[in-house]
Amino acid sequence: MDAARYKDVVLGLIFLKYISDAFEAHHAKLEAERAEGADPEDPDEYRAENIFWVPPEARWSELQKNARQPAIGELVDRAMDAIERANPSLKAVLPKDYTAGALDKQRLGELIDLITNIHLGGAENDARDILGRVYEYFLGQFATAEGKKSGEFYTPRCIVKLLVEMLRPYKGRVYDPCCGSSGMFVQSEEFIRAHGGRIDDISIYGQELNYTTWRLAKMNLAIRGIDGRIEQGDSFANDRFPDLRADYILANPPFKMKRWGGEHLQEDKRWKYGVPPTGNANFAWVQHMIHHLAPTGLAGFVLANGSMSSNQSGEGDIRKNIIEADLVDCMVALPERLFYSTMIPACLWFLARDKTGRPPAGQKKPLRDRRGQVLFIDARKMGRMVNRTHRELTDEDIRKIASTYHAWRGEKDAVKQEGLRRRTYVQ
Repeated sequence: MDAARYKDVVLGLIFLKYISDAFEAHHAKLEAERAEGADPEDPDEYRAENIFWVPPEARWSELQKNARQPAIGELVDRAMDAIERANPSLKAVLPKDYTAGALDKQRLGELIDLITNIHLGGAENDARDILGRVYEYFLGQFATAEGKKSGEFYTPRCIVKLLVEMLRPYKGRVYDPCCGSSGMFVQSEEFIRAHGGRIDDISIYGQELNYTTWRLAKMNLAIRGIDGRIEQGDSFANDRFPDLRADYILANPPFKMKRWGGEHLQEDKRWKYGVPPTGNANFAWVQHMIHHLAPTGLAGFVLANGSMSSNQSGEGDIRKNIIEADLVDCMVALPERLFYSTMIPACLWFLARDKTGRPPAGQKKPLRDRRGQVLFIDARKMGRMVNRTHRELTDEDIRKIASTYHAWRGEKDAVKQEGLRRRTYVQ
């Protein structure tokens, strides 16, 4: 099987293993408390602790026991069905094609045995973190295997981490209109926990067009116990959050998307700065995100380098209008070969609704008045090659870029960094 199909097989089993392990750990605890009135077979005992109820036929021990049986594919499909019926939030999310003829049942059984050997141990949060990391590892490996196809579901971790470190989404509404496998939300959670915050302080909103990728996103969040509204559909033609005004927007939209339905949206209220060309969705994405920003909201997103200079089909006029509206806060030129899906050079845009110095959501200290100014950071020489074809930004690179931005914004805890190649102010 090619990687595009194989990843659904593997990631579905990893998800099933995690929720079954979490269930079994709580089941053992309830069993020990049976004398005190606990009932290990009461679904409400698990839902009260934000743990998925796993019916007997769907428990990993049952699948492992039958892993070498010819009917193992059918048993896995039934397990997925049973879990969806017992947990409405997972409805239509789990893969159920383990009986497919192309899937070798002997190898499926061997795969179940391999996944059985992932030993979690430790506290619940530690187990969740380990499985989350395993899940993310597989996402990255499948992105490498799929190459150009992977852009739909995976943004390299270093890019996501940089966006999050730049925006610092401590509190408020976090939105991604093309959320892929939900990497932006996962990294936001890691940032919040690393800085002593609470994940409950943010509300997550995401939308994803591709149905298979939407399922990955739902599983990716569920494996970590992150609650969020992840909707499936076209953000342009069927915006599922029309009234949302987000405090933070993080996104990696598809580069130069040609068929996005622009011909049917010529009069859309989102095009405040100009009607985007029907053959390139770059500035449709930009204006969609501006439309959804709260009064002190910040947005950080990836676009192809061409978005900084293109004048085709009115793009130059749209960009000029956005700059003259004083929405652009910072631009970061990225090194090549960071993305699995394209060799096109990319950049990061950072937009701010309010540059007067009012702090964004969750940040109390006022910032520097940046009206009429834009910071440019040239990071094209940063990063290291991890193999012959891919580069990644190091933690030190990310720290240097992010702290430069925060120092420029006037944040007291930011340390000014040397090596900023150019600082330009646009009036």
